[in-house]
Amino acid sequence: MNFASDNTGPVHPRILEAVVAANSGSAMPYGNDETTRAARDAVRALFEAPEAAVEFVATGSVANALALACLVKPWDGIFCHRVAHVEEDECGAPEFYSNAKLILVEGDDAKMGPDALEAAILQAADRGVHGVQPGAVTLTNITERGTVYTLAEIRALAEVAHAHGLPVHLDGARFANACAALGCSPAEMTWKAGVDAVSFGGTKNGCMGVEAVVMFDATKGRELELRRKRGGHLFSKHRYLSAQMGAYCADGLWLEMAEAANARMAQLVQGLARVAGARIAHPVAGNLGFLDLPRAAHERAFAAGAQYYTFPGNAMERAAPDAAVRCRIVCDWSKTADEVEALLAAWAG
Repeated sequence: MNFASDNTGPVHPRILEAVVAANSGSAMPYGNDETTRAARDAVRALFEAPEAAVEFVATGSVANALALACLVKPWDGIFCHRVAHVEEDECGAPEFYSNAKLILVEGDDAKMGPDALEAAILQAADRGVHGVQPGAVTLTNITERGTVYTLAEIRALAEVAHAHGLPVHLDGARFANACAALGCSPAEMTWKAGVDAVSFGGTKNGCMGVEAVVMFDATKGRELELRRKRGGHLFSKHRYLSAQMGAYCADGLWLEMAEAANARMAQLVQGLARVAGARIAHPVAGNLGFLDLPRAAHERAFAAGAQYYTFPGNAMERAAPDAAVRCRIVCDWSKTADEVEALLAAWAG
């Protein structure tokens, strides 16, 4: 019953098989191999973007950091939500790689609204030469609170950004889960909605460790290549990254795994009716949810072997037995209906 993160889940067998298959014989290094060329083409086909620049890296943090660095100048600001992953969980990597500044925008349920974004851009522009300049906008979908930007919401934010000449980046560590939740295609959630670059995540969704940086403006491709090398993220034995992404894109595996994870979270949310005192903190769209549960319910679950995070970290120590304690529950592709039922049963007592 490990619901701490989708990073705790196993690698899908088809991903492992692809890595093993790529391990036959020799291949040219640094991405100059057929496995990498085929994987790039598979990503371009998935996004319906045959001219896009596509490069692979091993972590979501560097995917975001490199993409954003290609979109801004050192004196620019990058607008993001106050609890965006680039702000809360990347140890300043986007600022380190780009030399730009993150500008935080408020919004309910971890989502920016177009009016708040417009106000933040105008406020930054009003500082003139004395302040950082408006540079780019980055969105997280699925958000860090488990909510989802709809296609209409993405389009509205992109329209604001583009009206001010700003490119839009999408942090898609859980991109597949967002697509599954919205019932849309990758193209519909990105360039067709006004997104200029996307970090297409695989690691949280059944891969061993690979993310694709997709720049829809192909002229950014050379800069992306150079920034990746300069940043120390160009793998010499690149085929092992690429093999994962090729298998991930093949035969809809990326979406199949996301749908499985989302289904288990939907099952859990539906079952909360059986747990006294349970409350959903934010609307649950995909495979990630924040819940308020009595301390006693958490204690029963932990005693039964469940693993997940409570917030803040010392909340359990401070709370009375019947007090509500917030937790984050994440379902990965491999979670079973029986595991979800076992967690619900432990909570219910």
